[in-house]
Amino acid sequence: MDATHTRERLLDTAERLFAAKGIRETSLRDITAAAQTNLAAVNYHFGSKEGLLRAVLARRIDPLNQERLRLLDGYEAQAGDAPVPLEKILHAFTAPSITLCYQSPDYMRLVGRILLDPDAALREMFLSQFKVVAHRFLAALSRALPTLPEAEIVWRVSFVIGAEIHTWIHSRNLEFFSADALTFADEQDVLERLIAFSVAGMRAPLPRRLKERYESTNGQSRHRHRTNPRKESRK
Repeated sequence: MDATHTRERLLDTAERLFAAKGIRETSLRDITAAAQTNLAAVNYHFGSKEGLLRAVLARRIDPLNQERLRLLDGYEAQAGDAPVPLEKILHAFTAPSITLCYQSPDYMRLVGRILLDPDAALREMFLSQFKVVAHRFLAALSRALPTLPEAEIVWRVSFVIGAEIHTWIHSRNLEFFSADALTFADEQDVLERLIAFSVAGMRAPLPRRLKERYESTNGQSRHRHRTNPRKESRK
């Protein structure tokens, strides 16, 4: 078994066991036994259990981030100096994650465990890998929704991400509440429904009380530069 194959086998096995049993509950001995290798291989490739976990996450997150930014770059190039349409921004953000959901269900179950874990450092380690992507997409959304206060955009993006994560890890809920009449079998159907839901949420009018609050703190007049966020991110 060559080194590359051993490394991938360890990553596959760790992802599956972390998702099924939990990170703390899965020992390195559990992983090496299932992967038919030894602790020396873990130390050689990853250094430690934490290093193995980081590699498991990076193997999925790095391509996910790259694909999101690739799509957004393409839509920004199409738009030129104009804002990217909201639907395209949300497609660039959502489509790669839904594809990953179908391709790597163990990884999505692992993400669910991390986000519900009481260990704040673990969640911070996971979420910190999305900072660059978050900056780019928030900038694009600010240009697409110029009358919406910046704080409100962050709130709504948080809800959009919540809907996306729910889609990743709670697909069985749809089947349960529909008595198995509905399923997540069609990836494109799921994507189109999630984008339509997210677009409606991002475009919803502000409730009167929130609108008055933003107006009282000048939140409605953010005085932001409407420049191309892709160019700003490279300064």
